[in-house]
Amino acid sequence: MVKIGVLGLQGAVREHVHSIESSGAEAVVVKKQEQLQEIDGLIIPGGESTTMRKLIDRYEFMEPLKAFVEAGKPMFGTCAGLIILAKQIVGYDTPHLGVMDVTVERNSFGRQKESFEADLDIANVAENYNAVFIRAPHIVEAGEDVEVLAKHNGRIVAARHGQFLGCSFHPELTDDHRLTGYFVKMVEEAKSKQFV
Repeated sequence: MVKIGVLGLQGAVREHVHSIESSGAEAVVVKKQEQLQEIDGLIIPGGESTTMRKLIDRYEFMEPLKAFVEAGKPMFGTCAGLIILAKQIVGYDTPHLGVMDVTVERNSFGRQKESFEADLDIANVAENYNAVFIRAPHIVEAGEDVEVLAKHNGRIVAARHGQFLGCSFHPELTDDHRLTGYFVKMVEEAKSKQFV
């Protein structure tokens, strides 16, 4: 069984833990950087990306997160987590982790009161997936090695780039665990390659 961490600095951590466990993996809430060495994959949850970055810096997580990436371990960024992973953020000079070859725009679907739900078809993952959007970003541009998995009204809202998975919405806020299950499979595949 693979171990998947949820970065526990901010955001909907408990719901992600439930979703990981429902997908047949072990979940770990990561609050200390040394815990990154014990896990096979990491979810960076939604929340507020600027606040999350401050906490990443305060608890000196940036270099350990980069080492995690270098080790080839998968990461899944949801909502604010997608912003943390993105190589470029519209209106900002520098990215956060900057590992996923996408450009994202923050709050591109509007503020909190414009939150909504939409049924999406996610390529290789799920049809009629009920996605919850809360102050959601979207992917404005995706690099040539990025696989676009889902769009909403013409905007890219889910994508995969190698070991990185990102989405604009909150998969942990529904009882549909298919997207988390897809990430669990990514982690299982990455782990099996490490032992080849």
